[in-house]
Amino acid sequence: MLAGLGALALWSLLGVLSRLAAGLPPMQITAMALAVAGVASLCIVAARGHLGDLRQPPIVWLHGVGGLFSYHALYFAALALAPAVEANLLNYLWPLLIVLLSAPVLGLPLGPRRLAGVALGAAGCAVLVGAGAAFPPDAWTGFACAVAAALVWALYSVTARRLAAVPTEAVAGFCLGAALLGTLAHLATEASVLPDARQALAVLLLGLGPVGLAFFLWDIGMKRGDPRLLGTLAYAVPLVSTLLLLVTGEGEPGWRVLLSGALVVGGGWLAARADDERGASARYTDGAMP
Repeated sequence: MLAGLGALALWSLLGVLSRLAAGLPPMQITAMALAVAGVASLCIVAARGHLGDLRQPPIVWLHGVGGLFSYHALYFAALALAPAVEANLLNYLWPLLIVLLSAPVLGLPLGPRRLAGVALGAAGCAVLVGAGAAFPPDAWTGFACAVAAALVWALYSVTARRLAAVPTEAVAGFCLGAALLGTLAHLATEASVLPDARQALAVLLLGLGPVGLAFFLWDIGMKRGDPRLLGTLAYAVPLVSTLLLLVTGEGEPGWRVLLSGALVVGGGWLAARADDERGASARYTDGAMP
């Protein structure tokens, strides 16, 4: 669970770092950031003597490479085509989708408290999305990309539970595979742009953090933790990410931000309480002192 929370903390920086890389084509950012993540993680995996963990069945590679490439390509495209704050928040529908998909995909019960927590978190996102944002007609393509990114990441995260036997070290190979797809997509659809110092630093930080280490932490969290609780606590990410975007001048702060923060934190607390009560009930059943 702590590993999953670490990934959430890193992802709160994704929006700001992506805006720092603004000016680079979306597929180029995708390819460069994933290449940094892949090379750095491959060096660590090699140093630990786990290169053999990269030998995985085709379905595992399809899941890993397809999920990482599709999500980031759609996310960076959304930020390039639509207002940053609104696109970023629509992308963070994925926590809601993770919690809801855990029931049909994994057979995990939701329960009234957890559903109430999801509802509060969704309300917080709705408040922020409706914070006086202007939606120009040409931005709807970006918004569609943001929603698609949310769905892709939710499916990737939930189905990772069914691949629990795959070692986390394999993510290094997935990053490199996704970087290759990004490079091919970039060369086929975009003109290359030479990054300046700011853009290069942003891509480096993306590759080492939100598009790098966060993958490994999230893989551990989704395979060994509780995807329902992590999906609900992930509502803190759009709050922190939006606040960071506002601080950097991407929007105007106001009472809606405070209200959404209360809803997001309240939803996470309610979901956490559901887990506490479940754990206490299990201990009573086992005849142990709570």
